[in-house]
Amino acid sequence: MSQALIAVSHLSKSVRDASGTLDILCDIDFSLGAQETAAIVGSSGSGKSTLLSIMAGLDTPTQGTVTVAGQDIFALDEDQRAVLRARQMGFVFQSFQLLGHLTALENVMLPLELAQVAQPRVLAREMLARVGLAERLNHYPKVLSGGEQQRVALARAFVVQPALLLADEPTGSLDPATGERIMNLMLSLNQELGTTLILVTHDPALAARCGRCLTLEAGRLVRR
Repeated sequence: MSQALIAVSHLSKSVRDASGTLDILCDIDFSLGAQETAAIVGSSGSGKSTLLSIMAGLDTPTQGTVTVAGQDIFALDEDQRAVLRARQMGFVFQSFQLLGHLTALENVMLPLELAQVAQPRVLAREMLARVGLAERLNHYPKVLSGGEQQRVALARAFVVQPALLLADEPTGSLDPATGERIMNLMLSLNQELGTTLILVTHDPALAARCGRCLTLEAGRLVRR
């Protein structure tokens, strides 16, 4: 395998409450190279979303490390992690997470503006055209279908050409036909831009289209 773009090393996450200690993740260990695709699968409560959140640096582990492009993300403070996310990562969510007061074009421009990339409007228009929304640039999310909203979310995630894209149930709120189109588009952009893709899913057909399938059971990685 190529040099790791992301490496998760002996990662564990525990929380304490009045009843004692709850182990959410236990000694998770895997790595992915550039342009690889992986699905994280498992039953509800197995730790999938927690693992994704830790890989994004949005949550912290009890022990272990996550390195992205050679950088230990937990050696950084919160502001530095935010900069790393802006430069290296993209995110796609089941609920789209579009800003309702912004048009499709403005939603896609936003990460470019935050990263102070030149010509954000031009780049955003080009990316929306690539996902088939050239005629919907000035529409607000409330007048877009679910599939169109998810395509805007994909454009927003890929427009900064992230090294790593993390997706949490990206087709979970879509009908099967629309979900398949979104997955086709995501994998096409993954190959075209060389992005490493990690997605959480309950859909075995979607997971089967990824190069690797990481199965969690009760917080432990049982298949990789």
